Amino acid sequence: MEIRELKTLEEMLPHLAILQELYPELDQGNYERMLQNMIPNNYAQIGVFNDEKCIAISGYWLGTKLWCGPYLELDNVIVSEAARGTGAGKLIQQYLEQKANELNCSIMVLDAYANNFKAHRFYYNQGYAPKGFHFIKILNEDGLT
Repeated sequence: MEIRELKTLEEMLPHLAILQELYPELDQGNYERMLQNMIPNNYAQIGVFNDEKCIAISGYWLGTKLWCGPYLELDNVIVSEAARGTGAGKLIQQYLEQKANELNCSIMVLDAYANNFKAHRFYYNQGYAPKGFHFIKILNEDGLT
């Protein structure tokens, strides 16, 4: 397995199928429009490839907040159903932790759905712990994927 950085629209678009495992309604047009908004705002992706096939993907954001300084946020860590248990998720975690350290980030953060207990267990095992609640207020339900 090898990790590749995906920083451009052209590098990210071919891997929509992995994201559709989590977001089946996400189509090419909407994905492209979202990426066009996200990439200029410190968003990139990494992919895990096995024999030239992308088997896992994670977006990440780089930012700074007053309470913690520089941080790296994992966004939509998805390992294809067929590749679960291969270590691809751990490879993503290790790679992004190394990147965060190289960029002098104080913390790494992520969101996991409240009912995704397998993800909770995985992230606890990787050294993550809940710090608080992530509150949302839905303003446009049609805008959610």
